[in-house]
Amino acid sequence: MLQVILQQTRPTTLNVDLNCEKGEVLALVGPSGAGKSSVLRCIAGLQSAQKGMISCKGKTWFDSEARINQTPQQRRVGMVFQHYALFPHLTVMENIKLALDIDKDLHHQHGEQLLDKVNLSGLEQRYPHQLSGGQQQRVAIARALARQPEVLLLDEPFSAVDKVTRRKLYMELNTLRRQLDMPVILVTHDLDEAAMLADNLCVIHQGSTLQQGRPEQVLFKPDNVAIARQVDARNVFTGQLVEHENSLKLKWYDNLIDVVDTTNFSVGDNIHWTLSPSKVLLHQRVRQSRGEHENPLVGTISEMVSLRGITTLILNVEHTQEKHLQMDLPEHVAIRNQLKIGETISVSLLADAIHLMQE
Repeated sequence: MLQVILQQTRPTTLNVDLNCEKGEVLALVGPSGAGKSSVLRCIAGLQSAQKGMISCKGKTWFDSEARINQTPQQRRVGMVFQHYALFPHLTVMENIKLALDIDKDLHHQHGEQLLDKVNLSGLEQRYPHQLSGGQQQRVAIARALARQPEVLLLDEPFSAVDKVTRRKLYMELNTLRRQLDMPVILVTHDLDEAAMLADNLCVIHQGSTLQQGRPEQVLFKPDNVAIARQVDARNVFTGQLVEHENSLKLKWYDNLIDVVDTTNFSVGDNIHWTLSPSKVLLHQRVRQSRGEHENPLVGTISEMVSLRGITTLILNVEHTQEKHLQMDLPEHVAIRNQLKIGETISVSLLADAIHLMQE
């Protein structure tokens, strides 16, 4: 397991506490300048925090109190930089051989094995300028693995390639990671990318780790409203908990909404709440919905856009001072129900998907 605890006040603030098990992918997410790359550099030994500790597989790499600070060479870290940092005057095989830490007689054999692992067999003698962006990235990964690392660090590895290549690389990384018996830290500002590739997400903002957990936990059940905004939660509202018919209800303007999980909350609490757009259900016109009695609301469609088979609607909800509620539904459902801007529709909010957060 990789464990990282870092604190510093200059030159940039860091207040970091994260961990990653072997065989897992942990994605560090947050806006540009949040401190994600600084955390990677500290793990790799390229910079040191004022205080803290970094350990991997039971070995201490950095401990400010014990005055332990191993050099980058002493730490078995494989790192893939944003722009790959391949040596342009060396061939693919020569780039990989530079990182190999085994008997020279085995260099070529091991290099071929690494190229086969990243699907680049046959390109040994090409130079970086003769490769596509995706191929260069795979060479960078092979070179990082050549060090036989105990942790693999990926610093926005997909940002330099086009979307079509990126999708292919997602699949390849997913396949490759099943062969890796080490923690993998992925830095990205793309939440969809993080949710697709990572076992866990860690949200970083202004140098501080705010929450770490499974993607569905962080994205749909953030600890507080600040984290909800960092992960771009699209439905974030305020309300109050009231007692109605011997149970706690969420009062949202004139609406009383059923909520399943009210743990740690009490009557009268002013709270923030959020709901994934995919958990807002349309009351279909063509077929009776079974969920029409679960938190029904009425609203007017103010915006509507479709992308890759998903239609996103923005509703001006009645009796809420024109608050906007976003919902996602399959494009064919929108077409079948002949939804259009300006039309009034009714929807249900799934009670077990409503997440409450302290104000």
